[in-house]
Amino acid sequence: MSPTEALRAALVSLGTHKLRSALTMLGIIFGVGAVIAMLSIGAGAEREALALVERLGLRNVLVRAKSLNPTELQEVRRRSPGLSARDGAAIAEGVPGVRRVVTRLRLEPYKVMSASRRATGVEVYGASPDQAELSHLAVAEGRFLDALDERGHGQVCVIGAAVRRELFGYGPALGQLVKINDVWLEVVGVLAGDTGVGGESFQGVALGSPAREIYLPAATAERKFERPVLQSPLDEILVNLEPGVSAALAATPIGELLARLHGGAADYEIVVPEALLAQSRRTQRLFNLVMGCIAGISLLVGGIGIMNIMLATVLERTGEIGLRRAVGARRRDIRFQFVVEAFALSLIGGLTGIVAGLALARAVAAFAGWQTVVTPAAILVATGVAMAVGLASGLYPATHAAALDPIEALHYE
Repeated sequence: MSPTEALRAALVSLGTHKLRSALTMLGIIFGVGAVIAMLSIGAGAEREALALVERLGLRNVLVRAKSLNPTELQEVRRRSPGLSARDGAAIAEGVPGVRRVVTRLRLEPYKVMSASRRATGVEVYGASPDQAELSHLAVAEGRFLDALDERGHGQVCVIGAAVRRELFGYGPALGQLVKINDVWLEVVGVLAGDTGVGGESFQGVALGSPAREIYLPAATAERKFERPVLQSPLDEILVNLEPGVSAALAATPIGELLARLHGGAADYEIVVPEALLAQSRRTQRLFNLVMGCIAGISLLVGGIGIMNIMLATVLERTGEIGLRRAVGARRRDIRFQFVVEAFALSLIGGLTGIVAGLALARAVAAFAGWQTVVTPAAILVATGVAMAVGLASGLYPATHAAALDPIEALHYE
C-alpha cells in the first residue's frame, strides 16, 4: 500500500466516525492551541520588557529620591540633604566606568494651562539637554531642550502628546504658551507617542508616561519655581556607563559612595535596569515552564485518547485485518496503515490547534491588553510535538494489529 492510498483510507475511516474522531482530537487541539498561545504571550511579554528596559537604558543606573512622609522626612533631613548635584559630581569623579551623569528635578505643579484650556495629571521635570538621549525620549515635533536654554534660563518647555492634546487639541503647539503655576513657557517641542511604553511601571519601578510629561530647563526650574523646603533638591540622578561596564557591578560602588554622603540615611533608591530585565526573564521562564507543563499534559491526554481509539479501531476491524492478510497484505502493510491513521488524527488536530492558538492569542491581546507575538517557531514546535505524540500513540495499536493471526482474525465476531 502506497502512502497516498494509506492516507486516503485513513481519512475515509476517520470520516466514517466523525464525532468520535473529533472528540479524540480535542486533547491535541487544546494542547497545540495552549502551546502557541503560551509562546506568543511569552514572546510578547519579553518584547514589552525589552521596550521598557530600553527606555530606562541597559547601560544606565538610576538613583531616585524616595517618597517619605513628613515625619520621616524631618528625621532624614537631619542627616542628609537628599539627592543633590554634589552626589552626581561625586559619582562622576569617584566611580570607575561612568560616562555621563544627568540630573533631573521634579516640580509639583498646581496649575498647567494654555490660554483656553487646562491639563491635569501632568508630571513636570527640570532636565538637562542630555535627558532625551539617555532616557530615549523621541521628539515628534520641534526640538528638545538645548544648552542655550539651560545657560539662559530659557522659559521654554517640551510637552508630551497627551498634554498637547489637552491644551491645544489637534491644532499647532509649537510656539504656543503654557502656564505652569505662575510662569509662562513657550512650547519648543512635542514628544512622540500617545501613551507610555507599555504602562506606568515595570517590576515595581515607576516609569511614568512621556505623553503626560513636561520638560523645562533645570536652571529655569530651580530659579523660577518654588519647591518645598524639605524636598530633595533632585528627583533623579541618571548614571550612564561606558560600553562593557556592568550596571549591576557599578551599582555597588555607587551605593557605597551615596551611603557615606548621606550619612547612612535611606532617602534614595538605586534602580538597575539590567537587573530588572534579568528578573523579568526569570519570571517569564517560570511562566513558560508552568504553561508548558499544562500544555504538555493536554498533549499527553490527547495521545492517550488517540491510542485508546486506535485500539478500539483495531478491535472493530479485526475481520478486515484478517481478510487483508489472507489476500496477501504483509504485517508491515497493516502496521503502516494504522500508523498513518494515527498520524492523520494528530495532523488534523494539530492544524485545528494552530487556528485555535492564533485565535486565543488574538483574544488575549484584545481583551486582556497583553502584547502577543506569534512566531513561526511556536507554530512549528507545537505542531511537531503534536504529530510526534500522535505517531508515538499509534505505534502500539499498529503493532498489535500487525501481530494478529490471520485465521483467528477471520473467525473473530
